[in-house]
Amino acid sequence: MIGDVVVGDDGRSRCAWVGADAEYARYHDEEWGHELRGDRALFEKVSLEGFQAGLSWITILRKRPRFREVFVGFEPEVVAAFDDADVERLMTDAGIIRNRAKILATISNADLVAQMEPGEFEALLWSFAPTSGVRPTTLADVPAVTAESEAMSKVLRRRGFRFVGPTTMYALMQSAGMVDDHVVACWRAVDE
Repeated sequence: MIGDVVVGDDGRSRCAWVGADAEYARYHDEEWGHELRGDRALFEKVSLEGFQAGLSWITILRKRPRFREVFVGFEPEVVAAFDDADVERLMTDAGIIRNRAKILATISNADLVAQMEPGEFEALLWSFAPTSGVRPTTLADVPAVTAESEAMSKVLRRRGFRFVGPTTMYALMQSAGMVDDHVVACWRAVDE
């Protein structure tokens, strides 16, 4: 590691949070900070960010294939129809995070998304994306919360969404490309 970047086996400098984990490097290079659109894709991201609360993202990333399987591709209409038997099934599945409050929040959040017009959830989330930003020089320059993530959280909670706190929503903004927090020495920052 060199300060705020780590140099991978391929010679590329990446944001230091990647460490030496190959899955983190792939996620960093191919997903984190790339623009993500679509109600279903963003519902999945909100759900997984909610499950991540209090845990490391790599834990969620490694369990994501199973999450996608048991939550039926995070199709909001399908997840919204989950019943008590589905909750109990999920609570026994070691392939996901077995947290009843987070499972129930995902089902409830799915119902809220399913009630929206197509494209409305995407438009709502993206309405909080800042119009410009300053690329962080160091990891210390990367905030955990911003005025935009606080506003997003407030609006979502007012609509009934759960596990959408301002820190979780800022993580969503980073991962969905609403903000670009690749540090200046990262190859993703240099190549863009």
